[in-house]
Amino acid sequence: MSDESPTLSLDEFQAALQDLGRSVVTASQVARVLECSQAEASERLRALAEAGSIGSADVSGDPVVWYPIDLDAFASREHRILFPERREVVVEHPRQFTRAQLAQFAHLVDSSGDAYIYRIREEDVWQAPYDHLEDLLRTIHDVLPERSPHLDEWIERQWSRAHKFTLATHEDGYTVLRAASDDLMGNVALQKLDQGEHVRAPITDSEVWVVAERVGEIKRILYDAGYPVQDDRELESGEPLDIDVTLDLREYQQSWVDRFETANSGVFVGPPGSGKTVAAMGAMAAVGGETLILVPSRDLAGQWHDELLMNTNLTPEQVGEYHGGEKNIRPVTVATYQTAGMDRHRSLFDDREWGLIVYDEVHHVPSNVFRRSADLQAKHRLGLSATPIREDDREADIFTLIGPPIGTDWAALFDAGFVAEPEVEIRYVPWADDYARNEYVSSHGHERRQAAAQNPAKVAAVRTLLEEHAGAKVLVFADYLDQGEALSAALDVPFVSGEMRHSRRQVLFDEFRNDRRDVLIISRVGDEGIDLPNAEVAIVASGLGGSRRQGAQRAGRTMRPVGSALMYVLATRGTSEEDFARQQLRHLAGKGIRVTERDAPQVEPVVEEPNEDGGAAEDGDDASDEADGESANDSGVDGDTDESVSDATDRDD
Repeated sequence: MSDESPTLSLDEFQAALQDLGRSVVTASQVARVLECSQAEASERLRALAEAGSIGSADVSGDPVVWYPIDLDAFASREHRILFPERREVVVEHPRQFTRAQLAQFAHLVDSSGDAYIYRIREEDVWQAPYDHLEDLLRTIHDVLPERSPHLDEWIERQWSRAHKFTLATHEDGYTVLRAASDDLMGNVALQKLDQGEHVRAPITDSEVWVVAERVGEIKRILYDAGYPVQDDRELESGEPLDIDVTLDLREYQQSWVDRFETANSGVFVGPPGSGKTVAAMGAMAAVGGETLILVPSRDLAGQWHDELLMNTNLTPEQVGEYHGGEKNIRPVTVATYQTAGMDRHRSLFDDREWGLIVYDEVHHVPSNVFRRSADLQAKHRLGLSATPIREDDREADIFTLIGPPIGTDWAALFDAGFVAEPEVEIRYVPWADDYARNEYVSSHGHERRQAAAQNPAKVAAVRTLLEEHAGAKVLVFADYLDQGEALSAALDVPFVSGEMRHSRRQVLFDEFRNDRRDVLIISRVGDEGIDLPNAEVAIVASGLGGSRRQGAQRAGRTMRPVGSALMYVLATRGTSEEDFARQQLRHLAGKGIRVTERDAPQVEPVVEEPNEDGGAAEDGDDASDEADGESANDSGVDGDTDESVSDATDRDD
């Protein structure tokens, strides 16, 4: 080979195979990919073969074909195939970076084995976390295996549709809806919106004066018509409040705050442990007005109260809580969604001049009882969630009512070491015995799902995992009271559920945080917001069907800046739990986290007597006071939709 001819690396050869979609190629085919002559391609291929990296064979029709020697290694490489007409991308053996990049603009449809199927939907383009179309297209071109003018044109059209309508504040203070053209105003907006209820009067052919109190409905109506609305109104700042954050925000947290300041609304979307609460405090300081923080539970309200006093200059007299336990309205008030939405309390919140509304665990907003709190459209609005997804397909409400997603690139935070990327494994558990299997076979519907979830063999599977991780800080999740109590009795570990007194729960949580207790069994009360920063391992003995949000939340209990993050999901072999487990982890897979599968060893279950902490002695004693709703559903949960989760777990007053 001449000194002037460039060499060909094995990686470049394998990339050419991927571009050509072949495992055996000719020199002329490689020449087209490398954009060189056939003679030069042949020379470079021979040099690679002489180095022992690839093989060759003479065949009729072409002098030589070339192929990778290690076909197994080639088969396990990442392969990306684009179907532009269907707007689908199939990725075999995807790298974490590829999955994370696809999550910026595509929806994970299926992840069976080593193949991941992504689809690019209209709403994926509308909600893509980019300020400019060029930035979105750059990411798409980086990750897709080939350019598609057809796909690029479709994406440009969708981006344009998302910028056709804008809400603005008129110089006289009222709210105006502007369309990009007279036709859009006349043939879309005025056809969909009601005169009087939504529209007060026309201003020009492309501008109308709209009812400010109906802005949320206007956004939703136009979104359903295929036109997301850009909200550029001058929002109220409320009564001034000087807030300083005593922590230094990380670079990405500051960028979230900067983007929020520009948009005046949005949803911080980051992995658990990424510091969304701290970033929210930065947003509070940027707005500089009195703030209402809405949370799904009393536990989370207490945590916010403590974090605000610890990490800002706010005094105890400036921070209040409003829920079933106490009712204090202060310049910064932390309230539960349920209480704030009740008619007898609501005027207290509506009458105050809030500058900012923070919606923690914002995926609750679309449920009927919580979306009433989203009527405060004239305020700065900030949502927080690691998992802005819903099984009832109403996540669009989140971004319509609150604002656009901000900060969705999990991979960058994993790579930078800000958050530990979890290792996730599905363990398939055999039936404990023929009696348990027969009970499953003879039942139907929810009873069948419950029989699989409460397979007695899971007790032994949990014990095995605890032995594998002896000394680690472990949370075991069980959605059924009977199962939680059985695990508690067998393992001599307390079971924390909604039926346990709030004070007792706090004692157990504090013992876990302060390293006086290594293992807790916990029901859905541990899914959201509970800060247990030293948890290292999560074991899911049972869950709410295929709820993707719950799967990510439970993995999130172990995701912190330091240490390992492990999650095991137990599923009874040969039952619907197999599909539920894969579905539940789909959100994590879509964020670039690899999920593995293996069989649990066959172990004979051991039945032991109940212990003092694990039985039902304290369950239900505080149900009316705490009212997290666990008692209503832990022992008989269906859990196929997020609505059932919200309605069951979010009662607070």
